[in-house]
Amino acid sequence: MPETENKLINLYEHPGHLLRRAQQISVSIFYDEMGSELTPVQYAMLRNLADHPGIDQVSLAAINGVDTSTGATVCARLEEKGLLERKVIPHNRRQRALAITASGEQLLEDLIPGSQRLRRRILAPLTGPEQLQFMELLTKLVRENNDQSRAPLSKGR
Repeated sequence: MPETENKLINLYEHPGHLLRRAQQISVSIFYDEMGSELTPVQYAMLRNLADHPGIDQVSLAAINGVDTSTGATVCARLEEKGLLERKVIPHNRRQRALAITASGEQLLEDLIPGSQRLRRRILAPLTGPEQLQFMELLTKLVRENNDQSRAPLSKGR
């Protein structure tokens, strides 16, 4: 057993605890920079919908790494806000095809500066090379642990 794993009494030596704290910080900065129009999950779903027009609700949830029930709830909220439209797929009446509305596209456009500030603020404590390394390592951590998730990302991401 490595020296660093002898006791692990200090929570700040546990990667899961640090990741949870980092998520809290990220969400706080998200609302500072992006406002309260969308939650982080709503933003991710709308952003991915813009890149995958006509995608069905289940597939959109999968590429966002959320369960289908949460995906359906998020899509319903985005539809209530007039940011997406859901239409029954004729050949599969249980599925809904999604399309971003003009209002949804405009909101995403309006949020670009905030999303850029959000990224800069989260990574600000790191030097340029550290930012690149951190993003590479974080991406690897998420990719390699994907199967451990309760809602794994679809293999396309």
